[in-house]
Amino acid sequence: MAAQTAKVVLSLDAEAAGLLKRGVNFKKSSEDGTCYIIYKSPKGFRACRNQCKHQGGLFIKDIEDLNGRTVKCTKHNWRLNVSTMKYMNPPDSFLQDELEVEMLVDGGLQLVELKPEDPWLVDPREPLELKDGEVKVTYLTHACMEVQLGQRRFMFDPWLTGPAFARGWWLLHEPPADALDKLCKADLIYISHMHSDHLSYPTLKVLSERRPDVPIYVGDTSRPVFWYLAQSQVMLTNINVVPFGVWQNIDEHLRFMILMDGVHPEMDTCIIVEYKGHKILNTVDCTRPNGGRLPEKVDLMMSDFAGGASGFPMTFYDSWKAEFIKNERKKLLNYKASLVKSLQPRIYCPFAGYFVEAHPSDRCIKNTNVKNSAEDLNALINSQAPDIRTWTPKPGAVLDLGLALREPLNRAAITDPPTGVKIYKDWWDFDFYVEELNGAISSEIFKHHSWIQFYYTWAGFRHYNLVVRMIESDDNFEPLATGHDYMVDFLDLSFPTTRPDREHSYIEIKNRIGVMRYTVLHGCLWDGLYIGFQNRISRDPDVYHHKFWNHFQINLPLSRPDWDRFLQEADSPSGKSNCAMF
Repeated sequence: MAAQTAKVVLSLDAEAAGLLKRGVNFKKSSEDGTCYIIYKSPKGFRACRNQCKHQGGLFIKDIEDLNGRTVKCTKHNWRLNVSTMKYMNPPDSFLQDELEVEMLVDGGLQLVELKPEDPWLVDPREPLELKDGEVKVTYLTHACMEVQLGQRRFMFDPWLTGPAFARGWWLLHEPPADALDKLCKADLIYISHMHSDHLSYPTLKVLSERRPDVPIYVGDTSRPVFWYLAQSQVMLTNINVVPFGVWQNIDEHLRFMILMDGVHPEMDTCIIVEYKGHKILNTVDCTRPNGGRLPEKVDLMMSDFAGGASGFPMTFYDSWKAEFIKNERKKLLNYKASLVKSLQPRIYCPFAGYFVEAHPSDRCIKNTNVKNSAEDLNALINSQAPDIRTWTPKPGAVLDLGLALREPLNRAAITDPPTGVKIYKDWWDFDFYVEELNGAISSEIFKHHSWIQFYYTWAGFRHYNLVVRMIESDDNFEPLATGHDYMVDFLDLSFPTTRPDREHSYIEIKNRIGVMRYTVLHGCLWDGLYIGFQNRISRDPDVYHHKFWNHFQINLPLSRPDWDRFLQEADSPSGKSNCAMF
């Protein structure tokens, strides 16, 4: 583990410290312009960076807070109670990273940031000259890249066939005809996280049938990346879980390091690959990779760019969605451009955003969920940082890294696919995958109303003042007369037929029946329902319940419900549920 270091980030003399008012104070460093928040109370001081932990927005004074304890993010209106360092909206979400406040004997104070040493600086290596063709980066589709490093081939996040997030996402780009062959010939594979557009079981099924022992590397996240492997029946025999921030040496010249995300350390990761001293940084989907600390001036940087990868606001019944999405995409575009400009990579490539809501039933989602284009992001970067070379990849396109570094203006460093090669998919095997999901509809367990209590008891979420109504629907989100329609009161995990009299938050969720029942039957996380746009949601009040969604999307038990035991007990008196149908 890297040693922790202490750095003074802001100093106030006695006069400036004495002028701090009770409550929230905003201060800026005269040295580097970084902004900080200092909260003063009779108990002393608390402090943090003026940066929202969600997506890095700046906080401003919350004029609705008469007590002077909260600040509001200018990006998404998240509120932070600086007196406790807890986020209030959404509730039960994050804790703000806090700075140490040291009082000086002369009455001044200083803010101290405790940070580990940047782990990639351990055992530094001087870059050696790369020969033409020695390092080649081939874009396949979405977040999947093949990186040839000398004699070894490193594959990132292979999603090459089938849908992701149940039936909500489909590949936009047609993978090259030899993409699966390339996967099966890889010397090592990195999978960044468990989301199905990165960990694709349909793709890995092909790999397992042809080469099950290929080394696969994942980070040591608290939710194991391959938690679903046994149930998937995909047989892979060489999965390696590696610690964060430690170089993994493959040979004399090749090593890599996996880093965690600062916002979702429980599941999300990014990677630095180094070959002969040349670094490739792939931040994938991380919101704040490595907490915002990243190596500068790497040879190649790759990151997501598109947006649109969330159930909010797409699955909510709100009229303001289109304008909200437009503003969010613009913010994301500016944020990515600013990040790239600050890190100054030699070459930048946007990827991990090439998906489409292709199924006909999701046409409305597709039309509304407009995404950023890689061309627009690269144009913005070119205008702000013209020294950074940008690459908008096409399926099968190849970047010769050594040639691009030596001759930045040489067009031969990038080889596009031959003329006439299909770039965009125009056919997806919808029926095969949708029928697999819908096969769960007729499962025996759903003939017993008591499955509801059994499932939510297994899920383990309770002691939270939230009532959720779940309605099984058709593809158009019309309730089914033969479907289940029930309430769950998560305060005491009861199943009322009407809303309780006490004050409470309420969510109503309509779920496509096939996806919901498949999720329940197999003990899947709810990301297929939510990120896959397979439900429609209304809420009262209009508040995001982070604790609820985080539990069902990340923290469900690792083993599926014991439905065999359930069926044995279903007809016994002790197995009868208090749950009733509407």
